[in-house]
Amino acid sequence: MEKINKIASFTVDHDLLTEGIYVSRIDGDITTYDLRTRIPNAGDYMDNLTMHSVEHMFATYVRASKIADRVIYFGPMGCQTGFYLLVRNADNGEVLSVVKDVLRRIVNHSGEMFGAVRRECGNYKNLDLSCAKRECERYLAILEGKENDFIYKGSKI
Repeated sequence: MEKINKIASFTVDHDLLTEGIYVSRIDGDITTYDLRTRIPNAGDYMDNLTMHSVEHMFATYVRASKIADRVIYFGPMGCQTGFYLLVRNADNGEVLSVVKDVLRRIVNHSGEMFGAVRRECGNYKNLDLSCAKRECERYLAILEGKENDFIYKGSKI
């Protein structure tokens, strides 16, 4: 049987993770941030409606932020406990500031949900602005209520 090495994120002890923002990996000039909105394996997961709604709002706002030209990707984790944000030439302090600003903008957003029409989304009926606002308000409170050192506890990364 072929030996396959574990990917870096599988070497993180998820039983030690709490909500916060972490550097998941660095590949050349691209930093992958783990925006951990929920405690892993604790039974409190985002539903698909919430993940999808946050994805639409956050991805749009971060691509209109001061780091817009350096954003590579933003999307949900399959485990329903957070999101990945990939940024070129990242500065942790700047990224944290932008993440908080984007969360505030979502919480204070008035108007329509971004991309909530058939021609713009493959599951456009599965979006709810109030779900995105609630999740972003919750996560913003977490980020503002703790020191964010970007380091996984007990990690080999």
